[in-house]
Amino acid sequence: MARIDSAYDYYISTYAQKKVSRYDSHKKSDLRKVYNQIVKSNKDSPLYKIPNMEAAKRYAIDIKESAKSIQNVVASLSDRYGAFEDSFQKKVAVSSDDAEVGVAYIGDGSENNNAENFSISVKELATPQTNIGNYLKDTYHSLSAGSYSFDLNTGSGSYEFQYNVSLKENNRDILTKLAGLVNSSNLGITAELRSDGNGSSALALTSLQTGLSENETSLFTIAPNASAASIEAMDVLGINQITEPAHNSSFTINGAEHSSYSNTFSINNAFELTLKKPSTEPVTIGFKPNTDAIADNIQTLVDAYNSILSTAHSLSDSNVSAGNHLFNDMVSVSRSQQGSLQYIGLMSSEDGTLHIDKDILAQAVTPERAPQTFETLSKFRDSIGHKAESVAINPMNYVNKVVVAYKNPGHNFATPYISSIYSGMMLDEYM
Repeated sequence: MARIDSAYDYYISTYAQKKVSRYDSHKKSDLRKVYNQIVKSNKDSPLYKIPNMEAAKRYAIDIKESAKSIQNVVASLSDRYGAFEDSFQKKVAVSSDDAEVGVAYIGDGSENNNAENFSISVKELATPQTNIGNYLKDTYHSLSAGSYSFDLNTGSGSYEFQYNVSLKENNRDILTKLAGLVNSSNLGITAELRSDGNGSSALALTSLQTGLSENETSLFTIAPNASAASIEAMDVLGINQITEPAHNSSFTINGAEHSSYSNTFSINNAFELTLKKPSTEPVTIGFKPNTDAIADNIQTLVDAYNSILSTAHSLSDSNVSAGNHLFNDMVSVSRSQQGSLQYIGLMSSEDGTLHIDKDILAQAVTPERAPQTFETLSKFRDSIGHKAESVAINPMNYVNKVVVAYKNPGHNFATPYISSIYSGMMLDEYM
């Protein structure tokens, strides 16, 4: 079996930091459905070889992630609480000053439709805890060769860190080693070296968490092992001293004082606010007008559709993709409905991408035309969603490959223990 290591490395470096939406959460039945689809795909798949394996891995991951983005958008535009015409009228939150307070609508359509606008004034942002150690000359040897340890205590537990110092290691070598130990522990604390510009460096530890509860004095503490050597080493490093304590955010909503541990929080299960900087004037939070909201919702679907076309274009002329297979598959969805889409303002460009003509759309959502418009949009949404589901299950279908042997028709069987490592890749978001 081909090695999957490099595929995971590419996936983690490219997509692991993307923001996770609530549509990335799934039930056991969803995972079972995906698994069954993978098994069926492999049951019918011939044996093939891939000429350019490394590039094919990356291309397949890009295809799958683009398809999943479409699936998430389709899910967000499928209203569980209303008719199909309600899906594209999903509320869109807006901030009067996005540079100071960002906002996103996180409701599911079940909340009160008469939610009023409100104003928010940001006084202080929530901040993390930072411990900055002593600045040590990079080339000096401030610690003797030997073994040392210290405890890092967080709200979730106490963790011991052990490290050795050799005769050849200078101060910067030791600080770099300690930063690597802390960062690889994944305890919600980041470590970095800071320089004073004069040949000295210090180790800085910063919590990912912000804010403090009433019964907390710190988010983490550091204490040396009881041995004299470890205590002396901690005195040299100085990372046990809190330089910048954590603080809660402070703000007012409609004049009433509030605070939060984090700079991102929800209001009434409808708004997700992100405080970005102290405000100079009150920021108004509310909903966009209906026509603008409809255009924004359609734009999210158009953007996801155009994104997968961009992925298809990126390697269409190389020996990695199976020609224009992916492009033709996706474009066939819009071209089969081109007349009805253009009638409501979704215009097609020469390269197959879509864009919105807002003047035509504004006419299409007038009361007398709205039902037909939303029916057209829902049909397009569902068609793209079905195609994206198929693409995400087997992205290798769009990779250039050489068929070695076909399975015996009518006598093939499922091989669940050797299911393709690329078909339906990366199921972590289903678990």
